[in-house]
Amino acid sequence: MGKKGKRDKKGKGAEKTLAKMEKKVSRRAKKEEEDLEALIAEFQSLDAKKTQVIESSCPPPSPRLNCSFCAHPERDELILFGGEYFNGQKTYLYNELYIYHIRKNSWAKLDIPNPPPRRCAHQAAVVPTAGGQLWIFGGEFASPNGEQFYHYKDLWVLHLATKTWEQIKAPGGPSGRSGHRMVACKRQLIIFGGFHETARDFIYYNDVYTFNLDSFTWSKLAPAGMGPAPRSGCQMTPTPEGNIIIYGGYSKQRIKKDVDKGTLHTDMFLLKAEGTGKEEDRWSWSRLSPSGVKPSPRSGFAVAAAPNNRCLLFGGVQDEEEEESIEGDFFNDIYFYDIGKNRWFPAQLKGPKSERRKRRRGRQAEAEAAGGEELQLPPPQGPLEIVKEVVAEDGTVMTIKQVIPGAAEDKDRSGSEEEEEEEEEEGGALGQPVEPCPRSSAMVAVKHGVLYVYGGMFEVGDRQVTLSDLHSIDLHRMEQWKVLLEMDPKTQEWLEESESDEEEDDDVEGAEGGEEDEEESSEEESEDEEGEQQHPAVQPGETQDQYLARTEQYWLRLARSHMGPEAKDKKVLKVAHAMAKTFYEDPI
Repeated sequence: MGKKGKRDKKGKGAEKTLAKMEKKVSRRAKKEEEDLEALIAEFQSLDAKKTQVIESSCPPPSPRLNCSFCAHPERDELILFGGEYFNGQKTYLYNELYIYHIRKNSWAKLDIPNPPPRRCAHQAAVVPTAGGQLWIFGGEFASPNGEQFYHYKDLWVLHLATKTWEQIKAPGGPSGRSGHRMVACKRQLIIFGGFHETARDFIYYNDVYTFNLDSFTWSKLAPAGMGPAPRSGCQMTPTPEGNIIIYGGYSKQRIKKDVDKGTLHTDMFLLKAEGTGKEEDRWSWSRLSPSGVKPSPRSGFAVAAAPNNRCLLFGGVQDEEEEESIEGDFFNDIYFYDIGKNRWFPAQLKGPKSERRKRRRGRQAEAEAAGGEELQLPPPQGPLEIVKEVVAEDGTVMTIKQVIPGAAEDKDRSGSEEEEEEEEEEGGALGQPVEPCPRSSAMVAVKHGVLYVYGGMFEVGDRQVTLSDLHSIDLHRMEQWKVLLEMDPKTQEWLEESESDEEEDDDVEGAEGGEEDEEESSEEESEDEEGEQQHPAVQPGETQDQYLARTEQYWLRLARSHMGPEAKDKKVLKVAHAMAKTFYEDPI
């Protein structure tokens, strides 16, 4: 009884601490959110001008991160919504809706009236009801300088059959957050974890909410047992029995003023629905201890349901935190988790059948030449690390680490002999590998047993490379990756921090009555550069938003040179956007 009482007191103390932190974050977030609400309202007023549904063929989406990527429940289509893009100086948020037609290998943009506000790091889940529904909850909106955040707590549904957006207003839902996870399971949406961040504070969650898709009501669960610690970005997978599996994730703690320490979680839990699973007290947490080969510790991995009662994990990054910097090892490997066997194992590519036959014939010939003696194959090896260096046009050296799991005697890893040969010949007889480069924060979806991987990012020092390529692999055959859309990271524009330190300071300080001397000096440099430039041309098939994202810095310099250093930043921004829009519609 004594031990139990101590545990209860400890649990209540943790709850009080969490409640205090929530109030503290809420107070500081209120002012930031009020500032951003005006900007969000301005964007929504622009969206309100859309009065009809327009679907048009278009180039692939521009690079972006933290969007949602889901398979249509009835059609051979993938649905991409929202996301963000950072060019080194400014953050852009989107609420665009794109459709990828699998059979045609083509993209279409779908403009629908009254969409959700621009956001990233939200969650989306698809259900087959009434021709298909795409449900979206939460996410965040960031100020252009990336210093302020607005966390959404709204719930939306896209009716795929009628192409209409609907906001569902129901009380009792989760607080505003991003980085959470949401799955559809037995006529309900289940949401776990996430975080809320302000300019100075942050809080991570480990609460669980359900939304009933029949009654349209929220419920906060109170599962029995010890559950996961607060976290975001974890793996959340429903089982056929209606249970939920949680693996990994990321969280950080403030160890002293202005110093945070991140934690990569590698534990695994089962949230079990006991009995009917419809009542709050009929759920319970228990810890899982899977067998096999678990993924190495990482964050930013992507997850999806896989065939044969499995789920998969792709890519991610393992950050090595120093006192003043963070360096990451990025991955492009696939791990499977067998739900029935409670077992992890790394995926192995078999290679094309024609190549496998050639290798078998080659081994047979070698065996005959050796007098019929059986060839001794090398023993199973551990993971192989390949380091690649790519030199960008500006001289930046990008070092990418790729970890290839070694072969092991495992029934779940079919064709071990062929796989070992495949590893030996990689980059040889089969030519250059076409697998996705190592990355984190990729978007993944599975349709008809085929995994599709879109975009993601990797970092080189302070430079962030945002990808927009598209790859696929058949999860039944596991032969080889297919490249559906290529992208050369070296062609991506990156505005170095050293070139924009003063401008960024002016943007922040100018809004708060900052210094004028630095502002004038940075603008004089901009004016000198201005006289030697021509208006950037509109590229074929480029949308107005894509053109603005690519050329905004140019138009800002041009507007500033005309308006003078005394002009307010907000007015300069509006004039710059108006000039860019005018040129886009009628190039001179």
